[in-house]
Amino acid sequence: MKRKQIYFALAVLMLASLACNALSGGGGGGDSPVAPSGGDSPTTAAPQDNSGGGNADSSASGFPITPDAYNVVDVGDGNVLYYSKMPQADILKFYRDEYVSRGYTERALLTTVSDGVFSIVFDGDPSSKAVVIQSVDLGDGSCTVAISLTDV
Repeated sequence: MKRKQIYFALAVLMLASLACNALSGGGGGGDSPVAPSGGDSPTTAAPQDNSGGGNADSSASGFPITPDAYNVVDVGDGNVLYYSKMPQADILKFYRDEYVSRGYTERALLTTVSDGVFSIVFDGDPSSKAVVIQSVDLGDGSCTVAISLTDV
């Protein structure tokens, strides 16, 4: 139980810092893709129709991202951050459907879903690491989504 609380607290802190950065103008704002300067070659994706249909885009790291993803940043080391206008319940369903269809298993003990925040963990990645997906509702009709490969 303590481990679950630690992961939840880390997820909230990480996504809150992303939200603060977005609100202060650090993320570039708007719906146009933005790439950070320097470092590894980041991935950007243009906004797309979010009609569903299981046609998940993927980041340079190979993580599936929602069809409406914008400001997609592949920060390296198995971490991707992006924004979405989809409701969090739809984002959660998207990732459950996507990873289950790929043969991954949700680690239910580490799944946390509460008002405005979720964290979900899947096992089955070829790297032997867990796929951790976390989201925070920014309150302006958008959400941040962070995906990482983690030793859990």
